[in-house]
Amino acid sequence: MAEGLPGFPWAMLLLCCAVLLPGAWAMHAELEGLELGQPGDPALLAGGRVKRGWVWNQFFVVEEYTGTEPLYVGKIHSDSDEGDGSIKYTISGEGAGTIFLIDEITGDIHATERLDREQKTFYTLRAQARDRQTDQLLEPESEFIIKVQDINDSEPRFLEGPYIGSVAELSPVGTSVMQVMASDADDPTYGSSARVVYSVLEGEQHFTVDSKTGVIRTAVPDLDRETRDRYEVVIRATDMAGQLGGLSGSTTVTIVVTDVNDNPPRFPQKMYQFSVVETVPVGTAVGRVKADDSDIGENTDMTYQVKDEEGVEMFRVTTDSNTQEAVIMVQKPLDYESKKVHTVVVEALNKFVDPRFVDLGTFRDQTIVRVSVLDVDEPPEFRPPSELMEVQEDAHIGSIVGMVTALDPDVANHPVRYAIDRSTDMERIFDIDANTGAIMTGKVLDRETAGWHNITILAMEADNHSQVSRASLRIRILDVNDNPPELATPYEAAVCEDAKPGQLIQTISVVDRDEPQSGHRFYFTLEPEATHSHHFSLLDVQDNTAAVHTQRVGFNRQEQDVYLLPILVVDSGPPALSSTGTLTIRVCGCDSSGAIQSCNSTAYVMSATLSPGALIALLVCVLILIVLVLLILTLKRHHKSHLASEDDEDMRDNVIKYNDEGGGEQDTEAYDMSALRSLYELGELAGGEGGAGPAEAAPRSSLASERHVLPQWVQGPELDFALFRDYICRKVEQADGDASVPPYDSFQTYAFEGSGSPTPSLSSLGTRSSSSEQDFSYLGGWGPRFRQLATLYAGRRGDEEPEDS
Repeated sequence: MAEGLPGFPWAMLLLCCAVLLPGAWAMHAELEGLELGQPGDPALLAGGRVKRGWVWNQFFVVEEYTGTEPLYVGKIHSDSDEGDGSIKYTISGEGAGTIFLIDEITGDIHATERLDREQKTFYTLRAQARDRQTDQLLEPESEFIIKVQDINDSEPRFLEGPYIGSVAELSPVGTSVMQVMASDADDPTYGSSARVVYSVLEGEQHFTVDSKTGVIRTAVPDLDRETRDRYEVVIRATDMAGQLGGLSGSTTVTIVVTDVNDNPPRFPQKMYQFSVVETVPVGTAVGRVKADDSDIGENTDMTYQVKDEEGVEMFRVTTDSNTQEAVIMVQKPLDYESKKVHTVVVEALNKFVDPRFVDLGTFRDQTIVRVSVLDVDEPPEFRPPSELMEVQEDAHIGSIVGMVTALDPDVANHPVRYAIDRSTDMERIFDIDANTGAIMTGKVLDRETAGWHNITILAMEADNHSQVSRASLRIRILDVNDNPPELATPYEAAVCEDAKPGQLIQTISVVDRDEPQSGHRFYFTLEPEATHSHHFSLLDVQDNTAAVHTQRVGFNRQEQDVYLLPILVVDSGPPALSSTGTLTIRVCGCDSSGAIQSCNSTAYVMSATLSPGALIALLVCVLILIVLVLLILTLKRHHKSHLASEDDEDMRDNVIKYNDEGGGEQDTEAYDMSALRSLYELGELAGGEGGAGPAEAAPRSSLASERHVLPQWVQGPELDFALFRDYICRKVEQADGDASVPPYDSFQTYAFEGSGSPTPSLSSLGTRSSSSEQDFSYLGGWGPRFRQLATLYAGRRGDEEPEDS
């Protein structure tokens, strides 16, 4: 409203408000004072009368005050103040004591600093009135507000910049591009300081802006991206509703013109030329062409196609999605001799067409591509390509199987030579005439061995063998009837002794290695020597099988247990071939149900032959068994020889257990007594230095043959056993180091006394004296088995005593 009344006296209106508002604020302060009064409060008089409250006006302070003296804000006053200075006024709260100062006596408030409403719009403070002498509250503490009055000191600002917008080219006039907004920090409720209007400073030829909303729109209909794709537009915002004296701010808006498909593709040239050799394989790229499009993005996506019939037959075009180029590729083999130049019409058209711009013209373009074919020296070509030939298997060596032909496709038409790739015919079954290409048989053919042959024919120029062509040729060997039919297996049949006439014995089938085109047909009959037999008959079933039936009643195994029936088999030819097979029929005994129980008593032995591999395996097994047996015997012999052999220093006496009386002392054949004798010679001992006498022991009949009482002797204190200890340790080390010693414990008794023993040997076996000091009378108590021994020793002792005496 105020914007539309520029001549209205706003100063008078503000003055009236300043006069009328203090009464209202005084009433508010008084009511607030009454509200804050509480029973017992010093502000209440003894008689219960409540003092009247504060008296002040609305407080305002103008922002951005630039004077040198403090700015008067207003005055607070209590109606109980009599002006004698007995009341002390104080304030507290925001800015009290720093920004706002109060006269303690008069209550006048002044602002000492420059204020900015855009930073803080008002300040809240509390006022107090106290007795200067007693410092007691005379008025309840009351809150008041100091408002900062706005002036137009802030210009409009575009806070969301920088601004970037876009609009499609060829958009109609008035098309909205984007909206800009400016903010003004001034008070929007006070005057027109914050009322902003927009205008265009730069770029008004192409764009406009709404003064109130800030919406930017197009001003012309012919924006062309291909001519200019970007505009810089300066927008200004002015406060005070654009009146004189208002502040303003500006911003730059970048407007991008986006592309539409308003330009068709165009080939830079109307004709392109490429050359390619005639031997390039199908699918080879001949060249690339590209149509230009002023548009960008997907509006430049194009497809290419061949338009003329000749080009479609020989070439095809694909589109490179990355470069948008047309790739011309060979679709059929080229031939310089047939056609030297090919003309291809290539058309380019946009993939995405905007229907709004169809009236601008056709969005396609054409160009001519000439492809020149270059001549090269090519290898010969087989014409027509041969794939299959046939020959009878009985063809003679040198017979012509067929003919292959190859020609030089070049203009020179060089002569061609032929050969067979011997890696495909290593047995040289076929030959070829090098000049004519006639294929002939080189060996005898056999369809049953190899029915098909695959060979490779080589064709090369006569004067340049590097130009070689290859052709695969299949040769089929046709069958001739050169193999007679044969029985499928060596048939054997059995017939019961009580068989009835007409009983089926065996069904015969045959095999034939030949394969006639009309199929097999076999005929069966008995050999002439068997046709007079009245025992069996042969029936041709007409399905390439025959049935053998009995022709008599009963058979007797005692008379004849085996019948051999010769059967003649003839094929259908031509020529007809035949063979004779034998059916073996055995006469067997059967039970009442016809089940065979037993056949003839003569054992039927089939000659069995072993293959060479089986024979070798059998011989290997036998050799392994022989080697194992020899190894076991060798180990046993070695073990025995080891146990029987003794070291030269082995002085042990083995305790040999036996339970045989033998033939007495004269019997030297029963045992080898040398094993019981010492290996060392003992010297003659004096008669009085013998060992102690034999100890008496009660014989036991169960152990009499296993032990005897040895002479006892007493160890002297002067004896040294170091010699024996060394000897035993040496023997233990020798046994531990011998790998042939059995892995079990053995008990060994050593009777080595050493040299220079002060005590003579206690063994009666080691003495050579004819007169023994021993008493063998104890042998009489060893039982009847040792009676002979006791008689010999005891008797000899009795004979020696008289001599001594």
